[in-house]
Amino acid sequence: MIRLSMLRTVLTALVALLLVGAGTAPSQAARQEDFDAATVEQLAEKITEIMERADIPGVTIGLWIPGRGEYVKSFGVSDTKTGTPMTSDLHMRIGSVTKTFTVEGLLLLVDQGRVGLDDPIATYVAGVPQGDRITLRELAGMRSGLFDYSEDESWMQSLLADPQRNYTPQQLLDYAFAHPLNFPPGTKWEYSNTNLVLLGMVIEKVTGQRLGAYLEQAVYQPLKLSETSFPTTNGIPDPYAQGYTDFTKDESVTAATNWNPSWAWAAGAMISTLDDLHTWVPALADGRLLGPRTQDQRLEFRPVGYPGVSYGLGIMRVDGWIGHNGDLPGYETLAVQLPSQKATLVILINSDINYKGDSLSTMLGRAVTSVVTPDHVFDLPSAAQSRQQTPTPSP
Repeated sequence: MIRLSMLRTVLTALVALLLVGAGTAPSQAARQEDFDAATVEQLAEKITEIMERADIPGVTIGLWIPGRGEYVKSFGVSDTKTGTPMTSDLHMRIGSVTKTFTVEGLLLLVDQGRVGLDDPIATYVAGVPQGDRITLRELAGMRSGLFDYSEDESWMQSLLADPQRNYTPQQLLDYAFAHPLNFPPGTKWEYSNTNLVLLGMVIEKVTGQRLGAYLEQAVYQPLKLSETSFPTTNGIPDPYAQGYTDFTKDESVTAATNWNPSWAWAAGAMISTLDDLHTWVPALADGRLLGPRTQDQRLEFRPVGYPGVSYGLGIMRVDGWIGHNGDLPGYETLAVQLPSQKATLVILINSDINYKGDSLSTMLGRAVTSVVTPDHVFDLPSAAQSRQQTPTPSP
């Protein structure tokens, strides 16, 4: 992990350079804050305390609550070597928040009558175990029973050996299909990246387009998400934050900024920014691109076995907050809305190094919501958190 002493050295030097902050608190580059002073102070205290405790290099937080205020602030550094401050305009990899876009793309095809949610996956993709029984709805709702390829030990070792390897969707499925189903389709909930790879393949087969090109045309352009992309290489647009991970053979910390995200594909490869996610989350929550019936089906949340947590179609609900979290080597994201207050929260972090089993995005989401919406605290149990970052490999 990034050692606390090193982080404090970098941040202290940065604070002295910029003449902001006090003591050992991370630097804070503010764009706008309209909340009352007491709330702003509470947020800063909680965020900086978590950053120090969990050795987080940099964070950007955007919070918008109509009638109460707007809070956009970046803390810490985007690059631990140079001490460059984190800023709110940086591109970041968003991990499993990608799932919200992939399922949106599928549901747009449902509205057009080109696919049906209760179609079996075998209609579109051959070779899926029990593919005649698994529906697109079950894939989108994480109820297929298909083994998650990112839990496969041989796949994990292949990524560790070569983070620049380019995986095809079929190669990812081959890892998954080497295992039996974990349960009969439709009988349980279990998070599996395999489900979203299959849905991405459905979109490509039906549209005849590459998934990224289709999402750009069908989702990004209508919403003017000009800084959101589905990469086909390991590159990331300027400006960007370096991303840090300990998903290495010896668990040492390294920059994973330019690791090839093809292994996550339709489940987690996308890149975005704070401003674009600020636009996307309300559109996701209110279904403005979808027909009402389709959006209603998307928001049919079902229990997943953890108190206060339920899952719809490519979207989760945690104590009233709906949206998704995401993490993959180097980055974590939380992008959610509380519909009852039209409150939108986006958190972008340039590390995915968990703290005592708790994801960084959940720690910060919990802290922010405990201040601004204490009756609706985003608190995702560790066992239910997005597993876009694979577990620590066995020796």
